[in-house]
Amino acid sequence: MIQTQAARVTFAKNIGFRKELNKRVDAYFKSENLTPRDNAAMYFKSAIILGWVFFSWILILFSPPVMWMKILGCIMLGMGFAGVGFSVGHDANHGGYSKKKWVNNTIGLTYDFVIGLSSYLWKFRHNYLHHTYTNILGHDVEIDGDGLVRMSPGREHKSYHRFQHLLINFIYAIIPFYWSFADVNLILFKRKYHEHNIPKPNTLELLTLIGAKFVWLGLYAGIPFALGYSPIEIIIGLCIVNMVYGVLICNVFMLAHVLEPAEFIEPNLADNTVDDEWAIAQVKTTVDFAPENKFLNWYLGGLNYQTVHHLFPQICHIHYPKIAPILAQVCKEYNVQYNVYPTFTKAIAANYRWLKIMGNPPEINTVTPQVL
Repeated sequence: MIQTQAARVTFAKNIGFRKELNKRVDAYFKSENLTPRDNAAMYFKSAIILGWVFFSWILILFSPPVMWMKILGCIMLGMGFAGVGFSVGHDANHGGYSKKKWVNNTIGLTYDFVIGLSSYLWKFRHNYLHHTYTNILGHDVEIDGDGLVRMSPGREHKSYHRFQHLLINFIYAIIPFYWSFADVNLILFKRKYHEHNIPKPNTLELLTLIGAKFVWLGLYAGIPFALGYSPIEIIIGLCIVNMVYGVLICNVFMLAHVLEPAEFIEPNLADNTVDDEWAIAQVKTTVDFAPENKFLNWYLGGLNYQTVHHLFPQICHIHYPKIAPILAQVCKEYNVQYNVYPTFTKAIAANYRWLKIMGNPPEINTVTPQVL
C-alpha cells in the first residue's frame, strides 16, 4: 500500500464481515467455473465502446458539412468518452480487466490517449485515496469539490453554495477542462492531494503523462485543423464533446456517494480511527442504483453497483449483478444496511436534494431520512 505523510486513518478490527463476504464470492466463482477477470464479454464490450469512439470521430471529421450532423457526432463522441471512463479504462486501471499487469496497464492508457486524463494520477487519487478513505473529508479528494461545490457536512459553507444544486451541471460540464490542466500542475508543481504526497513518477510514467496530452491534442485538434476545420470550429466541437462527457461522468459518480443515506465519516479526533471495519465503512458510505436497468448495467460499467465495486475493485464489473445478491445476504446477516435506489431517477433526485441541503447554511439544515 502507498504510504503518505498525512495522518493515517485506521479502521476498527474486522468482525468477520469481509472474510465471510470474500468466502462466498470465491465460492460463487468456483461453483460457476468463472474467472474474476479476462472476461470475453468485457473484451467484446471494449471493442464496441472503442469502436463507438472511432465511428463518432470519423462522423465528425468526414460527414457532410451539416451542423446537426457535426453536433450529433460531438455528442456521440462525448458519450463514447464517458463509456471509456465508465467501463474500459476504469476496470483496467483498477486491475480488474485482466490478471496480466501489462494488459491492465495498456488498456488503462485509454484514459491518457482517448479521453485526455492521466491514468497515473487517477490511480493514486481514485484507487488509493478515494477507495481507502471513502467519504472522509481531507483524504477522499473525490468529495472535496475544491471549495466550489459543498458535498460534505464537514466542508466549510460559502454563500454561493446555495445555488449549487441549480448550477451543478454547468460545473460538471467544465470539469474535463479543469482535469486536463490540473494533471500537469499536480505532477510538475503541486505534487500532493491535500496532505498526501503524490508518488514520484519514473521517467517513462512522466513522459507518458505529459506526452499523452500532446497526442490527445494532436488527435482532436491537430487532425481537424489539418483537414481544414477552423480554430473556432475545433474549439466549439471540443467544448461539446467534453461538456457531454463531464456531465455524464460526474453525475454518475455523485450517485454513488453524494446523497442520502451515504454516510460522511468523521474519524475519532483522539486517535484518527473509524469505528467500523473497512468493508462495513465502504457499505455505509456508498449507494447502488438502478440494478434492473439493463442499459445502465452495460453502459455504466457496473458503477451503478458501486458498493460491490468498492469491495471488489479488482473483479471485472461484468460479474457485479451476480455478486450483489451475495453482498445483500451477508449485509442482512451482519445487520449492515445495504443501500440501493431502485431507479436512476430516484437516485438523481436524491443527489440533487442532498446538494440543495448542503447549499444551505449549516444552522438551518434539516436532514430528513429518505425512504429508498
